[in-house]
Amino acid sequence: MAHGETSPIDLPRPMPTGYGNRLFLFVMRRMASAGVNDAHAANAMLGAFGRSYRRPLVLMRAMMLELARASSRKILVAPCCCARMTADEGMLMQATGEALRDPNAAYEQLSDLLGNDHALGALTCMQAVAQAHADLGRPLELYSGG
Repeated sequence: MAHGETSPIDLPRPMPTGYGNRLFLFVMRRMASAGVNDAHAANAMLGAFGRSYRRPLVLMRAMMLELARASSRKILVAPCCCARMTADEGMLMQATGEALRDPNAAYEQLSDLLGNDHALGALTCMQAVAQAHADLGRPLELYSGG
């Protein structure tokens, strides 16, 4: 790539820390690229949560479908191999981290991400995903990367 050219995908955010956050990002990327019934995403949830994997998996599927339904713009998701995140992924991580603690802030971030004010369903799904992760010992802490 010549000097001054930009890459086809902008990855301004560092990877999140914490096992729960990285699991969430991996499963989100797999479902975004291969569909909500992706076997690799299901296997990652099984490996992380054991026999309790169904609840977070089903909630994650519902969240992804709701994001796709409610969005009036494309949400840019990087491939699983990328060691950094897109701005959209960072915004999604931040909203998910705040979904339980500060729903108003999470709603504003989701509205920006979706490009409209129809984010209540997505927020509710995110809250359910965050609660499932917390209940099963893989919490989604607030992402505060640059």
